[in-house]
Amino acid sequence: MIRIINMAFRYIFLSFLAILSSSTLAQGIDKTFFSQADAFFKEHVREGRVNYEQVRSAAEFSQLLQQVSEASVMGLDAETIKAFYINAYNLLVIKGALSAYPISSVQDIPNFFDKKDYVVAGVKVSLNQLEKDILFPNFPDPRFHFVLVCGALGCPPITDFAYTPEKLDQQLDAQTKLALNDPSFIRLDAAKKEVGLSQIFSWYPQDFGGSKANIITYINQYRETQIPVSASVSYYPYDWSLNDAKSVADLLQGNLSSASNAGSNNSIRYVVSSTIPKGTIETKIFNNLYSQVTRSGGELSQRSTFFTTFITSIYGVSDYFNAGVEIRYRSTLNREYPSSSLALFGGGEDQVFRQGIATIGPKIRWAPVPKWGNFSVQSALWIPVMSDLEGTATTPFLDWNNSTWWTQVFNDFTLGSSFSLFTEVDFLWEDIGSESEGAFNRVSTPVTVILSYFPEPKLTLYGLGGYSPYWTPEWDYFYQLGVGTKYQFTRKLELEALYTYFDNQFLNDNGGRASTVNFGIRFNL
Repeated sequence: MIRIINMAFRYIFLSFLAILSSSTLAQGIDKTFFSQADAFFKEHVREGRVNYEQVRSAAEFSQLLQQVSEASVMGLDAETIKAFYINAYNLLVIKGALSAYPISSVQDIPNFFDKKDYVVAGVKVSLNQLEKDILFPNFPDPRFHFVLVCGALGCPPITDFAYTPEKLDQQLDAQTKLALNDPSFIRLDAAKKEVGLSQIFSWYPQDFGGSKANIITYINQYRETQIPVSASVSYYPYDWSLNDAKSVADLLQGNLSSASNAGSNNSIRYVVSSTIPKGTIETKIFNNLYSQVTRSGGELSQRSTFFTTFITSIYGVSDYFNAGVEIRYRSTLNREYPSSSLALFGGGEDQVFRQGIATIGPKIRWAPVPKWGNFSVQSALWIPVMSDLEGTATTPFLDWNNSTWWTQVFNDFTLGSSFSLFTEVDFLWEDIGSESEGAFNRVSTPVTVILSYFPEPKLTLYGLGGYSPYWTPEWDYFYQLGVGTKYQFTRKLELEALYTYFDNQFLNDNGGRASTVNFGIRFNL
């Protein structure tokens, strides 16, 4: 019954489309549309990627969209209708992506495929309706999956030519063969008899025969190297990053120069060392729990725990200059050992616990030489808002009584398609203006190196090493080694966790040890 209702709906829908087209439209579809679409794709598509920034100012794009809207399909042959709808779909995906550009993924746009934002042959439809209610049901052909491009790198690549009625069957065959012989699309390990398939085959199994065996049989029709029917099948994660000719990291972080690693995992990740685009807001909340244990009389006797929350919000004044504010909330607890560092969150006992908003101040991020890629300078001035932050005889140290200036120089280098190397060199001047002896020398120059690995586009695993000399009359330093992970749920939301082992001269002199646990969240507006 449901099948009959669906068939009836499609018949009514197409009948309505035909009546509306014939009664209100006169332009029709002729070779002009296909030749103009062909010229458009040749001009703005390179190696399966769209130059969206270039398309934004292309007058011919608006003209093509107008033809898609006003065309009539009444009385046309099947090949012309199919070619028209395929080109229309690919053009409208580009239009949809441009509605919120720059973006990292069409998934950043709510209901991208379901909004009825498009007029095709006089009928207002969504992308899903165009594909699933018009094209596939009336002209069932699994090859459509390899030519309808959803704006993502996980799709088979968009072509630099238009589909035409005269060549459609050959074009469908050619694109299907290209996709199914692409080792990044069909990931065959012949020795292990394992194959990784695009999730297209798990989303639309019935289009390819339904069963695993039928899906492999369908694929093998087009492959030069056959997949064993007995092969173990898995479905790798779909890469929804935008099929942009420009690197997403460059575009969204304000570095508008071309990147050599566009298309790799590196090109879609969030890049710390880049500015954010003009008009956008980025907010970070980063939590650091530092705990150290020291000895007295040869025994571990004292635990000091510090918890710091950094709340940073910056605004894209321009693509290359961002400004905002940073707030630091801090709490500290000194207790006898053994005790847990988590005791800090239960409050303190007597006068060994202290908390409050310690500092607030301006922060800037600047990309002084945009063509240098992911290079930026970030600077913050922390101004105390509490009194006696350094503590007294009865209260613990919380922060410095005077301002702190922290400048960081970032650079980020991609290493192939799955790794990156992040470097940071800082200038940190603490307790500026203090009148205590040697206060001016509370200056350090931390150096940090992070090697990141991207097993999949949204996941980062990294190792961290840092060293900081303090330029005091008596030599001092600290170093830390750590491991961490980040997960980018969307381009606008990312979580991070990091653990580090920490050491310095004070701990060595007192036979102690220390570590940090960090958790952060970032979101963009």
